[in-house]
Amino acid sequence: MSISEADDTEPINVAALTINPQNADPLNTTPVAAQRHVSRRTAERFIAVHVGRSGEVAGGMSQVVNGYLAHSFVDFELRMVSSRDGSGGLRAAGVAASAFWKLLRLANPERTVVVAHLSQGGSFAREGALLALAHARGFATVAQLHGSSFADFARKRPGLVGSVLRSADVVLTLSVESHAAAAEFVPGERVVLVPNAVAAGAVRQIENLVVFGGAVSKRKGVDVLVAAWERLAPQHPLWKLVIAGPIGDQPAQPLTGAEFVGPLSHAALMELLERSAIAVLPSRDEAMPMFILEAMARTNCVVATSVGGVPAVLAGGVGMLMEPGDVDALEAALHRAMTDAPWRAKKADLARSAFETTYSAAAVFPRIERSWTTALERRSDRVAKRYRPGSRNRTQQP
Repeated sequence: MSISEADDTEPINVAALTINPQNADPLNTTPVAAQRHVSRRTAERFIAVHVGRSGEVAGGMSQVVNGYLAHSFVDFELRMVSSRDGSGGLRAAGVAASAFWKLLRLANPERTVVVAHLSQGGSFAREGALLALAHARGFATVAQLHGSSFADFARKRPGLVGSVLRSADVVLTLSVESHAAAAEFVPGERVVLVPNAVAAGAVRQIENLVVFGGAVSKRKGVDVLVAAWERLAPQHPLWKLVIAGPIGDQPAQPLTGAEFVGPLSHAALMELLERSAIAVLPSRDEAMPMFILEAMARTNCVVATSVGGVPAVLAGGVGMLMEPGDVDALEAALHRAMTDAPWRAKKADLARSAFETTYSAAAVFPRIERSWTTALERRSDRVAKRYRPGSRNRTQQP
């Protein structure tokens, strides 16, 4: 199936699957009308065009998109329009211009939903403009919010945020805070809180490893982790701390019983988590970090801070939480996890169970797919209103 004359998008080949009528369930509590624009039993599938970045690019957003592209959705074929690739300068401008051109040539609006992946700052302006273009051209649109500081960004840039979100038929958020912030700009029924999803890990021999994954930065709390580990290392010579990620504003300093391994491929980081017993992320600011979900999927005992959507993920004793910047609390939590093996195993099992029921692809992706279907239905309603008898706009194209 082609969605443009020149097939400018990047196709994801997935096998056609039998359509299950039960998949027409509503998205959360939002009423979903019966499909009027197309029969779900048709052999031709819908298309979800994702706008953002994918591949081996640092950041949780890329891993979310990668997960979508690797999955076989029931009703949707996936395509990718890369609007950025981690580069800067003229190359970044060229990637963005190419994305605009591809969306200008996009066809088949009655069967296609455009999903823009948005973070704060330049991403919100760039991908937001692409979302607005798709909406103006009559496509169904979904704004999927990422990033750790959306609520603060929305307060500082209400004009930009409002104009972008009003171009979305559905807005997907990762935390209660970002959900409330988005609902300030669009009707609440258009805003849906859906967690990220991650793939399950392989079974490996567990080692005495504590793993941190993320930018080596103050925002991620590496300074707090280093201070806590300096106290812990002499007491626990059989344990090792591995800090994986690109160097940010914190140096990779010599540290007893620890190693700074630099940026790893996603596969290498996942293999490390499959061998580790404890995952730690003492961030000062997060939305819903993929690293924590990936650690839960790989049966780690998780130690993290009460920021963003993390408390909701680790609720019910799934992990250990402390306030950001608290070296003493982080030291105590890691000491408990390293010395109490039965307790650590219980936490790891709870984490794995929470992953399977709430954050696995099987739990999340049907909700994601329903959001795309809802966007298509709301697009149909927009078109129907535009063409209703007596409308002055009925001669316009959707």
